[in-house]
Amino acid sequence: MNRRRRNTTIIVVGLLVLGIAGLVGLTWGNLNYARENLGGNDFLVHWTGTRVFLTEGISPYSDEAAIRIQTAAYGRPAQTDEHELRFAYPLYSIVFFFPFAFIKDFVVARAVWMTVLEVTIIGLSLLGLQVGRWKPGAIWVGVFVVFGLFWYHGVRPIINGNAVILVALGLTAAFLSVRKGADELAGVLLALSTIKPQVVLIPGLFLLIWTIAHGRWKMLLWFIGTLGLLAGASALLLPDWILQNLREIMRYPGYNPPGTPGQAMAVWLPAMGERIGSGISILVGLVLLIEWILAIRRHENGLSWAFCLTLVLSQWSGIQNDPGNYVVLLPAIPIIFRAWEERWKHVGRILTIVTLLVLLVGIWWVFVGTIEFSYQPVQSPVMIFVLPGLIFILLYWVRWWAIQPPKVWADVWTELDRPKGR
Repeated sequence: MNRRRRNTTIIVVGLLVLGIAGLVGLTWGNLNYARENLGGNDFLVHWTGTRVFLTEGISPYSDEAAIRIQTAAYGRPAQTDEHELRFAYPLYSIVFFFPFAFIKDFVVARAVWMTVLEVTIIGLSLLGLQVGRWKPGAIWVGVFVVFGLFWYHGVRPIINGNAVILVALGLTAAFLSVRKGADELAGVLLALSTIKPQVVLIPGLFLLIWTIAHGRWKMLLWFIGTLGLLAGASALLLPDWILQNLREIMRYPGYNPPGTPGQAMAVWLPAMGERIGSGISILVGLVLLIEWILAIRRHENGLSWAFCLTLVLSQWSGIQNDPGNYVVLLPAIPIIFRAWEERWKHVGRILTIVTLLVLLVGIWWVFVGTIEFSYQPVQSPVMIFVLPGLIFILLYWVRWWAIQPPKVWADVWTELDRPKGR
């Protein structure tokens, strides 16, 4: 017994040492990258905003803070045709940024932050497998994790330092908590994920409606309680932070690239593009309403599929967003692969491989082929449609199989194979 315990201790210590060494090596690589490549503006905005607030008492929403951010990025205040790089997150988002704000060197802080995001994407990939209940074996788990790190919508937020990766992890973990009945934890995770409200609003609303419809009020209570605590604590630090934040949210669309279907369509069809895009958003709302009503009546498989659909269609809801946030859609992919492989076995695995290659290579190809050069490289509005459109089609392709549990399908095939008249 003592020898077994000693061997277990040695293995645990060895894995811990290897893990720490891996994190150190990863951070070292990120540091070398950050020294050689400018960028990380998403992180720069919130690192600087948090830093000036905590160390100098300057509101992160103020013009003074914005000028400091712009000067760090451009070497001067932003010009009229440049991104204004203003702090637009809720004030309680500093909970995530304050440990890094005390690192004086931005390059070092960015490198450590990139490591956090990379580890988070690994966690997001693993949770995504649980969302879809896809169990492909150890090798394919590794393949999916590598895919999550290197596809366009994984690399982009890492390089930019976009906290959406943390938000995606929190939102996915909140869903899994709902599915497992841990409503208190789900409410806390959902509240913490609201640092990017445009990403969380519609999927979070779906989870709240679903739990309430099933008489599970704890998630709502814990969500409101946690959000109230975060907002109240922030008000102690900056009493009018909500008004200042709303002001920044209102001006946000004015200095950002197109972020809704209507804005994207208006680039190509100035006369009617906005109306076409608005029509898409209205149709999205109707589809989600129908699927939410149906999901309330279904078992957990139906809940999972409806949540994945909500992640996808919320990107076209008409709320200002950005394709840089589409890493949140990663957990919606495995449910497609599981359905294929349960239905067609080896053919399903081939479809999975082809789809991973299309998502990995194809989206990079579209991005490079449509990139627009201004004061910096800017992704084309076409990116708003590529990933959500593809996953939307695939989700409806596997809808029946994904929603019906395998036992139901087995019973169907048994009935069809039964000889007639007996």
